[in-house]
Amino acid sequence: MTDTTLCLPDGEIRGAVSGGVRRFLGIPYAAPPVGTNRFAVPQPVQPWPGVRDATVPGPSAPQRTPTLPALDIVPLVGDGGTRGDDHLTLNIWAPQDAVGRPVMVFIHGGGFVLGSKDVPVQDGTSFARDGVVMVSINYRLGIEGFLPIPGVPTNLGLRDMIAALKWVQANIAAFGGDPDNVTVFGESAGAMATANLVASPPAQGLFRRAIIQSGHGSMVREIPVAQRLVRKLAKLLRVTPDADGFRSVEPMRGVDAIEKLALPWKIDLRDENGFEPVYGISRFIPVYGDDVLPQHPLAALAGGVGGDVEVLIGTNAQEMNLYHVPTGVREKIPGWLVKLLVGRSMPRAREALAAYGLGKPGVKAGHAMTDALSDFVFRWPARQFAAAHRGRTHLYELDWRSPACGGQLGAAHGMELPFVFDTLALTSGARGLTGEAPPQALADHVHRLWVDYASSGALPWPEFGTTRQVYQLEAGHTVSEPVMPAARFLP
Repeated sequence: MTDTTLCLPDGEIRGAVSGGVRRFLGIPYAAPPVGTNRFAVPQPVQPWPGVRDATVPGPSAPQRTPTLPALDIVPLVGDGGTRGDDHLTLNIWAPQDAVGRPVMVFIHGGGFVLGSKDVPVQDGTSFARDGVVMVSINYRLGIEGFLPIPGVPTNLGLRDMIAALKWVQANIAAFGGDPDNVTVFGESAGAMATANLVASPPAQGLFRRAIIQSGHGSMVREIPVAQRLVRKLAKLLRVTPDADGFRSVEPMRGVDAIEKLALPWKIDLRDENGFEPVYGISRFIPVYGDDVLPQHPLAALAGGVGGDVEVLIGTNAQEMNLYHVPTGVREKIPGWLVKLLVGRSMPRAREALAAYGLGKPGVKAGHAMTDALSDFVFRWPARQFAAAHRGRTHLYELDWRSPACGGQLGAAHGMELPFVFDTLALTSGARGLTGEAPPQALADHVHRLWVDYASSGALPWPEFGTTRQVYQLEAGHTVSEPVMPAARFLP
C-alpha cells in the first residue's frame, strides 16, 4: 500500500493506493454539526491547512450498536465507530487511473439511529475494482437528524445527504468520476432516504439513477405526529420541547433516551387513520410537509417529481426474519401478543393477520406475523413506490435463503448487502449472516448487475409496468407477480 495525495478546493488530502484502487476516508462535505451548527442546516467546510490524513475513517454519528443472539451483525451495522464531532464526512474508493467513470453514492441503513459509512460489509473496493467511483456517506442520526424540534430545521439528516450529493457534483471529477452519471443507492433506512430523495424537489438534478434496497417512500410521518416524539423525549430528558431544550442534551444522553422508547407501547405514533408506518422498528424517520418533502413521497411521484430519475427498487423475500428468527420471536410469540403488537400499528390487524394464516391449523402465530410484517413493512410498499414512479422503473427480489440460524434465517433483511458489495467473506461462518459457504457465483451476478446499471442503466429484464415484472436474483428470471394480500389493508 502506498500514499497518494489530491488537492481539493478546501485543502489537500492524503489517501492510500492498493491493488489499483485509491482510497480516501473521512473527507468532510460539511462542517462538524456541533455548537451553533448542531441543529443547523449543513454548513460549509472550513478549509484546512497542510495535508489532511484521509487514510483513517474518522468519527461516526453518536449511536449505540445492538446485538442479536446467534448472529454477528457487526459486519452489517458496524460497531458504532469512534466518537467525535467531525462526522459529516464521506469515503471514496476509485480506480487508480479513473477518468469520467460512473459514480455510486451509498447511504447506509440502521433505522436512522445507527450505522455509518464505515460498516464493513459496504466496503467499496469491489466497485472501484470494476470501474466505479464509489462514495459512502455519513449523516446525522436520531435526535440530531430526524426529530422535528420546534425552532430547528426539519429533516436535517436528509439535508445532510443533499449536501453530500452537492459536494459530489462539485468534487467527484477530481477522483475520476463523472458528475453527470451518479447513482444513489441505499439499504433499509438508507433506501427509505434514497426513495425520499427521488421525491424531494431540492434533490432533483443531483443524480441520474437510484437503487432502493429494502426501502420505499411510505416510511414518513406528518410533522404534527412526529412532534409527539419530541414532547415524549423532552419529558424523559427533563428539558423543554424546543431547540434550547435539546441543545442542552449531551448526544449520548439522547441515545439513552431513545433506547427507553424502543418498545412499541411506549409511545403512540399512529396517524389519523390508525397507521404507524414503521411498525415499531424505529421511532425516527423523515417527515413530510416541509421544503425537503413538501408532499408525501407517493403523492410527489404521482405528480411527476423524480420522473427523470431511473429507479431500481427491490426487497428480500423474508425481510422480517432478521428481527424475529435470531431472537426466537418467530417460534415463541403467542397469538394474543401478535394481535396486540400489530394492532398498535394498523387498523384491521386481526383480519390482516388472518390473511397470512394466523389462526389456521398448523400455522404458528410468529410465522404468520413475520410473513405479514415482511409484506406490510417492506415488500408491498416497495411495489407501491414502483407503481407510483412516473419514470423508468425496475423491480427485483432476493430469493436466496441463508442457512444461518439452523436454516431458518432465509432471505432476511440486509441479506443482499454482501452480494451487492461482493463482501461475502465478511458475513460467512457459523454466526455470519450468510452462513457457511454462501454462493460466490450469486455475488458475482448481483454485483455485476449493480455495476452495469450504474454505468449505463442496463438491466437484463423488463420494467415493472402493468404486468408487475419482478426479477428474482438467484433464479435469474422474471416473474409476473400477483398482488399481495397486504394490498387490502395498507393505505
